[in-house]
Amino acid sequence: MQTNATIADLLRPREKTPAGLYDISLILGGSLLIGLSAQIAIGWPVPFTMQTFAVLMIGALFGARRGGLTVIAYLIEGAAGLPVFSLGRGGLLVLFGPTGGYLFGFIVAAYVTGLLAQNQWDRRITTTILAMIIGNLLIYFFGLLWFSMMVGIRDALVTGIYPFIAGDLIKIALAAALLPAGWKLFVKINPHAS
Repeated sequence: MQTNATIADLLRPREKTPAGLYDISLILGGSLLIGLSAQIAIGWPVPFTMQTFAVLMIGALFGARRGGLTVIAYLIEGAAGLPVFSLGRGGLLVLFGPTGGYLFGFIVAAYVTGLLAQNQWDRRITTTILAMIIGNLLIYFFGLLWFSMMVGIRDALVTGIYPFIAGDLIKIALAAALLPAGWKLFVKINPHAS
């Protein structure tokens, strides 16, 4: 097995399936999954969605290139007006509105999380936590940079970062439980994958 392989690499069908078709299927399926996860709102008065969880997990599962391309496909779908952004919204106004920085930050976060997974950071709980924290910080950075130009840094922190930290910590813990466990299961089923 390649040391930089992701779960998606190891699950690639070997017989008669063109690599391009497999990658396109992953990218389109992943973009739809991100769109669906954006509709799952949990909590009150500041609900958080499972969108960032899906973005970071796709990066870890697909790898850097496919993870980044998946998010780009998601943003194109949303920009085209499909209701894939949170609360069933779509269109350029959403993409370039107050949450645009977070959305564009998803590309970098998925790519970097994918790179870390390709370097086996998704196989242990501690490194998975670190990879997910890095991914979240990248989303925060781009979101805060963009949103603060509209409302100022203080208001951007108060409304665009602080309310989401607790939910993101829960999602990081979920990823830290799922990714290493998934690798252990995969290696148990396929001993040559370690």
